[in-house]
Amino acid sequence: MQQVTRRLRRDPAPSRAAYRMHRLWLTPVFRKLLRVGLPAFALTMAFGIYLSDDARRGALGDTLASLTRSVQERPEFMVTLMAVDGASEPLAAAIRNLALVEFPASSFTLDLEAMRSRIETIDAVKSAELRIRSGGVLQIDVTEREPAIVWRSAQGLYLLGESGHRIAGLTVRDARPDLALIAGDGADAAVPEALALIAAAGPIAGRVRGLVRMGERRWDLVLDREQRIQLPEEDPVAALERVIALDQAEDILERDLTVVDMRNMQRPTLRLSGAALELLRGGKPAAATRLAAAPPAVN
Repeated sequence: MQQVTRRLRRDPAPSRAAYRMHRLWLTPVFRKLLRVGLPAFALTMAFGIYLSDDARRGALGDTLASLTRSVQERPEFMVTLMAVDGASEPLAAAIRNLALVEFPASSFTLDLEAMRSRIETIDAVKSAELRIRSGGVLQIDVTEREPAIVWRSAQGLYLLGESGHRIAGLTVRDARPDLALIAGDGADAAVPEALALIAAAGPIAGRVRGLVRMGERRWDLVLDREQRIQLPEEDPVAALERVIALDQAEDILERDLTVVDMRNMQRPTLRLSGAALELLRGGKPAAATRLAAAPPAVN
């Protein structure tokens, strides 16, 4: 009997596992995971195993530090000079001392913002700008505060800016005769008002000796011959202008007065000197004539 062997035909359909793998490969996330994620994971694992040894980590750190220094200390990145512009010589010397920079220094190690903050703590510095110029120069451009007035306080004499900011100490008043003088507690907090009063006192500027802050709320304008103009807390400039107008019309400040009290704008008051009072009480004609010339609006 002849045995006939039949060949089994191969089924072209994929197996269930092959079908699922094919469908999974068509998923974008799965492809990225195999192409990117798996190699990255392998590299991370290898790097982690390498760095698990302390000696290897130390050697790698030293190598990286050496490379960093070699780049930072290249000649084109080194700063060798400092230039300070816009400041007087004493202020420039103070800025150089406060900058705390040892040359040569790498530009990568200089904290310009911290240096600017330190420089602006100097009273005489209004603002500062720092940059590294070509040629390895640390450029510091300074805007210096201009003194506007002299303040006599319990601690001594100080130069103040137009906003009242303290600029520097002063040894003697004669060192700045071009600036007006203010005195009293709280006077430094009212410098803008004081400057406005000094400007308003222009017609009698030759007689003005200074301003005194009274009770930290109002001003007395001090004149020569021991005369004072007591100004109100509210609108002192208008009160001073009124006194100057009366003086220009009636010469009241040329008389034997010690105080012109303008604290009550509705009722200004004149205080006579001791000699004028004695003459008035004695009834002498010269005194009567002088006092009779006073303006009737002043009591």
